[in-house]
Amino acid sequence: MNYSRPSAFLFLAAVALFSAAPAHASRDAVQFASDILVPQGQSVHDAVCFLCSVKVDGTAEHDIVVFFGSVQIAGQANHDIVDFFGDVHVGPSASVGHDLVNFFGTTRLAENASVGSDVVSMFGSIRVADTAAIAGNRVVEPFFLLLIPLGILAAFVFGIVALVRRVRQPRFPGYPFPPPR
Repeated sequence: MNYSRPSAFLFLAAVALFSAAPAHASRDAVQFASDILVPQGQSVHDAVCFLCSVKVDGTAEHDIVVFFGSVQIAGQANHDIVDFFGDVHVGPSASVGHDLVNFFGTTRLAENASVGSDVVSMFGSIRVADTAAIAGNRVVEPFFLLLIPLGILAAFVFGIVALVRRVRQPRFPGYPFPPPR
């Protein structure tokens, strides 16, 4: 068989799949391990941050996405905020245009802060000031709910391991081998 054609095709497909396409959005901010700061009076379209934080004193015109970092809004975020494994703080009189979603962190809304749609905290907590406004729903899924399926999975694995050990146990207790005749 000749494997050169399929191999060449798979190689080219892998190169095309894993090559990075250049970004053409000049007003987007994408950082890795370097914080993003939007000063007052300035704006950014999208902000994406890995292992860093985003602080917006000006305007974020679209989405803010952060992995393993925090988000601080002192100005305006006109669309969505999504944060994984970090805290989100919407400061006094700051606003979020649409949804605010936080996984494994604390979400705080200060005095007169506003969110235009839903606030969701998965396996974290939400602290809202009395004068803060949430136009949509407030959803909080506490961390212990994650432990229930993990506990069931651990019990299942423990049961399988115990069953395998029981089946593989020698038939002659006390002897590693059958007793001599």
